[in-house]
Amino acid sequence: MRAADREQAIIEEAVRFFAEHGFEGQTRELAKRMGISHSAIYRHIPSKEVLIERVYEHVYLSRWSPGWGALVTDRTRTLEARLTQFYLEYVERVFDYNWVRIFAFSGLKSFNITSRYLVIVRDQIILPACAELRHELKLPPPSEVPVSEREAELFWGLHGRIFYLAIRRYVYGTPTPDDLTPMVRDAVRQFRRGAPAVLKDILAEG
Repeated sequence: MRAADREQAIIEEAVRFFAEHGFEGQTRELAKRMGISHSAIYRHIPSKEVLIERVYEHVYLSRWSPGWGALVTDRTRTLEARLTQFYLEYVERVFDYNWVRIFAFSGLKSFNITSRYLVIVRDQIILPACAELRHELKLPPPSEVPVSEREAELFWGLHGRIFYLAIRRYVYGTPTPDDLTPMVRDAVRQFRRGAPAVLKDILAEG
């Protein structure tokens, strides 16, 4: 097997291994599972930390669509339509056993996979969506009145509600609907109907 192919095979197996055992899983066990020597892993990937970084790139960065930021800020469509499309696509990309469990294990063990990923979500989705909701409601833009943590939490609440379906399915192992499309549409619709009143209160209270 070529070196590049062997490295890719190690990364793909590491994704499955860490999803099952968490980051406490030892690379010796990973090597045994693959039927290769422990030293063979380190000929291709110099340390466990580098392996975890490769897993992050493979699982998270590769599934993030570069078009999502532009989707959220496309003012030719209603914000409800944009958020609905984003979350339908998001569910399709990230509701995956390996993705969700590695995300959870990373947060529990204080690896920075979770925090780094959430910075992407915040910067490309949450904060732009705050500006877009203000625009639809004809409220002052963030350039005039900065987005507060309380305001951003409105959108984190929507994001968390949808992602919790994945936590229930892949971490808790409890039943969730097979077709999540209605759940996503309902969550966005409820948010869009309720958030404006709360947002106006937040801005009025300063």
